[in-house]
Amino acid sequence: MTVNLNQQHADKQLSHPKYRPDIDGLRAIAVLSVVIFHAFPTWVKGGFVGVDIFFVISGFLISTIIFENLSKDSFSFFEFYSRRVKRIYPVLLVVLSVCFLFGWFALLADEFKILGKHLAAGAGFVSNLVLWSESGYFDNAADTKPLLHLWSLGVEEQFYIIWPLLAWFAWKKKFNFLWVSFSILLVSFLLNIVQVHSNATATFYSPQTRFWELLIGSSLAYVKLFKSDLLDNLPPNAKNLSSVIGLTLIGLAVTTITKESAFPGWWALMPTVGTALIIAAGMGAWVNQKVLSNKILVWVGLISFPLYLWHWPLLSFEHILISELPTPKVRIIAILAAFVLAWLSYQFVEKPLRFRKDKKVTIILFSLMIAVGLVGYVTYLKDGLKSREVANLQVVNQGDVGHDEFREYYQAHFKLCTPLAIRKEALPWKDTVRCFQSKEGQIDTVIIGDSHAEHLFLGLAEELKNKNVGYYIKSGLPIISNKEFSAIFNEVANNQKITTVIMSSYWSQRLKEVPTDSSFKNELQKTINMLNKHNKNIYILDDTPNFSFSPKNCKFSGSYLRWHTCEDEATFFGKQKARYIHTLDDIEKVNLNVKILRTTQLFCDENFCYMAKNGELLYRDPNHLSINGSRFVAKNIILSNSNLSQ
Repeated sequence: MTVNLNQQHADKQLSHPKYRPDIDGLRAIAVLSVVIFHAFPTWVKGGFVGVDIFFVISGFLISTIIFENLSKDSFSFFEFYSRRVKRIYPVLLVVLSVCFLFGWFALLADEFKILGKHLAAGAGFVSNLVLWSESGYFDNAADTKPLLHLWSLGVEEQFYIIWPLLAWFAWKKKFNFLWVSFSILLVSFLLNIVQVHSNATATFYSPQTRFWELLIGSSLAYVKLFKSDLLDNLPPNAKNLSSVIGLTLIGLAVTTITKESAFPGWWALMPTVGTALIIAAGMGAWVNQKVLSNKILVWVGLISFPLYLWHWPLLSFEHILISELPTPKVRIIAILAAFVLAWLSYQFVEKPLRFRKDKKVTIILFSLMIAVGLVGYVTYLKDGLKSREVANLQVVNQGDVGHDEFREYYQAHFKLCTPLAIRKEALPWKDTVRCFQSKEGQIDTVIIGDSHAEHLFLGLAEELKNKNVGYYIKSGLPIISNKEFSAIFNEVANNQKITTVIMSSYWSQRLKEVPTDSSFKNELQKTINMLNKHNKNIYILDDTPNFSFSPKNCKFSGSYLRWHTCEDEATFFGKQKARYIHTLDDIEKVNLNVKILRTTQLFCDENFCYMAKNGELLYRDPNHLSINGSRFVAKNIILSNSNLSQ
C-alpha cells in the first residue's frame, strides 16, 4: 500500500469506530464543565479541565480511525482531512462570521482590531500560538477576547496535521503504533512538567506540552484495536471500578484544581487519566451505561462542539459591552442562548454538511475559511477599521485614556528621579522606569505609595511650580514594615531636603497586606512616627473613587449595542472606603502634622460618583486617573490646602 495525498485514495471510505453514547456523555461533562466555569468560575473552579477531557476523547477517536484504516490498507489522507473539514468548518465559519458582524456594529477600533487578529488566528487554527504571545488564559484581559476559546481547537488541529503523518510513517517503517504513541507522549509530558513553573503561559498553549493528552487517547486506541483482549476479558467488577475511579478523578479535577494551580503539569493527569479509564471500561460498565449514556447527557454531547464555539463569544461580548462582569441573570441568558444556537447549528449547519460526500463541499468550506481569515487579517492591519461609525462615538473630551499615553507624557515632560539607588529599584512599565520628578536637582516634596500615588504626581508636579515634586512607588502598602518600601522610607527620612511627604495608595485593596499580628492603624502610626522624627509634613490622600466600569463606557455611546454609563452609585465606592477612612480620620486627630487630603467629594455626591466632570473624562481605567483627572484632583487639592504650595 502507498498512502499519498493525491486522488489515488480519494474515493476510499474510511471505517469509523462504532458509536458509543457514553463518549457523548463524556463530551457533555467536558463542555458543561467549561461552560459553567466561564459563566460562574466560583462554582466549578477547575471547570477549564473540560478541554483536557476533549483532548483525550479526540486522540482516542482520531487514532482509532487512523490505526484501523492503516492496518486495513484503506487509509486516505484526502478522505481523512476532508472529514475533518466537514466536521469542524461549517459551525466554526458561522461563529466566526457572526462574531465579525457583531463586532462591526458594537466594537471600538482597538477592540475590533484585536478581534480581527484573533479571527485570522482562529481561521488558521493557530489561536494557541497567537494567545501564547499575548498573555495568559486566566488574566483579566482574557474576558474581553471573544475568540479566546479557539486556542484548544488550534492544539487539536495541529495534532490532526502532524499525527496522521507520523502514524503513516510508523506504519511504513513497521514501527509499533503503541511504541510511537507512548514515546512522544512521554517526551511531551516531561516538557510539560519541566516548563509549567518557568513558563506557565507557554506550557498552557504550546502544542508540544499538550500533545501528550491527545496521545493518551491514541495509546488507548491502540490497546482497544490490537490488544482488545486485555480490556474485554476484564471481569465486570474491574470495568465498573475503572469507570468509577475515572469519574471520581474527573470530579476531583473539576472541584479541586484552580486557575492558581500549576496547570497543566501533574494536575492534568487527573482529568486525562480519568477520561481514559472511563473509555477503557467500555459500554458495559455501570457508569458508562447508566450515567453517561442517559438521553440528556447524550443530547448535550451531540451539540457539544457548537455549544463550545457559541458560549464564550456570548459571554465575552457581554463583558465588553458592559465593561464589567455581567450579572448572574445576564450570564444565564447568554448560556441559554448558547444552547439554542448550538442546537440550531447542529441541526441546520453541522448535520447537513458533515456527511455530504460531495468533494466540492470540502473545497468550498476550505475556501470560505481562507476568506474569513483574510478578512480578519485585513481588519487587524487596518487598525480595527476606524471609519466605522461606532469607532468614533464620543461623548466627553477623551484626554488620554490609556496607560501608554499616560506614561509617554511622563517621559516627555518630567525628569527621571533621584537618587539613582531608588531609580534602580523602581517599577517598570515596558521599557519605562516609573520614577520621575518635576525638575532637575533635589526633590523637596515626595509622593509615596503605589500606582494611586503615581497617578497623582502629574497634576501636583504641574500645580506646584515652585516645588520639585517626585514620586517613589512600589506595588504594595506604603508602611515601614513592608520591606518593599525600606529603601524609600530610609531615603526620605535621611534626606533633609525633603520636607513634605504625601502618601497615597489603593487603600481598600492594600488592607490585606497588613501583617496578621498587627492592624492598619498601628502600621500607619509607626510610619507616621518615623517620619515625625525627621520633621516631615505629612499628607495622606483618602483615595479617589474606583468604578465598576471602564472609561470606554463613559467615553463612547450612541450605539444601541454600547451599554453606556458614566456614573456609579455612591455606595459602590462608599462601602470600600468605609473599611479604612475611620483609620485615616483617627490618625489625623492624634497627629498635628498629618493632614488628610479629601478627594471623594470632588467626584461624588450623596447618590452617585461620576467618572467625568464638565464634559471631561477623568479616568484611564476603573481606578486610575487620566492626565485630565490628575490635573483636576491636584488643582482642587491645592485650592483646599494652600500650605502645600508654600
